Amino acid sequence: MADAAAQSAGAPKRLELQGIAKAYGATIAVRRVSLDIEAGEIHALLGENGAGKSTIVKVLSGIVTPDSGALTLDGRAYAPADPMAARSAGVSTAFQELSLLPNLSVTENLMLPRQVKGGIGLVSVKASEERAAAMLAEYGLSHIHPALHVRSLSLAEKQRVEIMRAVARHPKLLVLDEPTAALSDPTWLFDILERITAAGTGVLYISHRLSEVRRLCRRGTVLRNGESIETVSLAGIDDAGIFKMMVGSAARDTQAARSAPAQRRDEAFGVTNLSGGTVATMTLSVGKGEIVGVAGLEGQGQRDLFRMLAGLTPVRGGEIRIDGKSVRLSNPADAANAGIGFVPEERKTEGVFLGLRTDSNMTLPVLGRLGRFGVVNRAREKAAVDQEAARVDLSPRYLKLKIGALSGGNQQKALIGRVLMSGARHLVLFDPTRGVDVGTKAVIYDLIREFVAQGGAVLVYSTELAELIHLVDRCVVVYGGRVAGEASGDELSEPRLVALAAGHGAPA
Repeated sequence: MADAAAQSAGAPKRLELQGIAKAYGATIAVRRVSLDIEAGEIHALLGENGAGKSTIVKVLSGIVTPDSGALTLDGRAYAPADPMAARSAGVSTAFQELSLLPNLSVTENLMLPRQVKGGIGLVSVKASEERAAAMLAEYGLSHIHPALHVRSLSLAEKQRVEIMRAVARHPKLLVLDEPTAALSDPTWLFDILERITAAGTGVLYISHRLSEVRRLCRRGTVLRNGESIETVSLAGIDDAGIFKMMVGSAARDTQAARSAPAQRRDEAFGVTNLSGGTVATMTLSVGKGEIVGVAGLEGQGQRDLFRMLAGLTPVRGGEIRIDGKSVRLSNPADAANAGIGFVPEERKTEGVFLGLRTDSNMTLPVLGRLGRFGVVNRAREKAAVDQEAARVDLSPRYLKLKIGALSGGNQQKALIGRVLMSGARHLVLFDPTRGVDVGTKAVIYDLIREFVAQGGAVLVYSTELAELIHLVDRCVVVYGGRVAGEASGDELSEPRLVALAAGHGAPA
């Protein structure tokens, strides 16, 4: 696979990294990373969570300074001291952990750091909103009103605004970190990438979705344990070969075998004619020992369905049943007391406390059980955390670190570990493998299967239809705030789910 480098030897280089290394005290983030990106190329950066991808993104974005190594941009030395210097040099980044400020409007986020000013030197709200509206329209986002606060947008809309802001700067190099993680349909992004690469923009593309990597990228560089293993021609290597390079051995199978069709299970939890938020009316049931998937295009009510079950979105009408009893879930405490364990779509803002240690994040819901008279027994706490960390395959070395310093995949393991530690009997998981590597996906699949094997029940939404097909027992598809249909057995296929998601099915 060295032919990838040979074929590119004469091509003009937009970016070159040579021997980049970065350590934080005794912790080595990257030890030796080298790669190059041609003008107009979309280059894949592949690796497990914790392999060093996020550090490379931060180096390119001017957030951290490497300890050693060299970078060149268009043949000139590139050493940004901060993000503003990176942008000035022509490097723009759309982060996986979104950098938008939720308390500001879309306009204010797009205009930062320099707002549009009027004739007397003061910020002009009207002129700023007009410019923001024009930018949104240019990139197919005119349905997003520029005056809206970012916190009111869905995760997919936030991700589109994050990407659009980076692209609108017309960079020489665009860095995209898991750009489609929250997008059920990535066509919008692919069309933009085709346009900007035709104009010569180079793109560093980080994604765990190998199907889209193969669609977009000719070459990819594989990282493992902070080192670049090899730059390969993606046409010359299969997925198994990539996984082996990423983990150093044959990767675990991420396709969990679906159980054979069984008799109707006793209901664990369900809803009847439920309405609230964008949910018009939905009826569905999850049996004991069953995994039920939810599929749907963006904004069809799935988010509010899950948040009503978690006590976060007010219920307008209908019924929620848990363990055979009708319940009112007015807040997350009600849901937790009823046995619901919820994993939200945005772990950074809704799932974890970034400033706390990982072990402290995991024990939050059970502190009352780990001591007496309000004093936590540290030995019991450590034993409980160690046991749960082993269960979710989270390395003990991460437990004393602030969870904000962990990769997205390790944060997700800790979050799921916390939910399991709480003693939840029913799991409500909203896109639990978003932005995690193949190894972490396998761990999450195993945890879900183990949970239902012990009698638990799981409702899971995913933007990846292939994931649902290989994981769930049956899948409910939502459209227009209603259940459009259901698929199981031989009918559980991508064409069937896509048809239902597009509204080509009889409402249930």
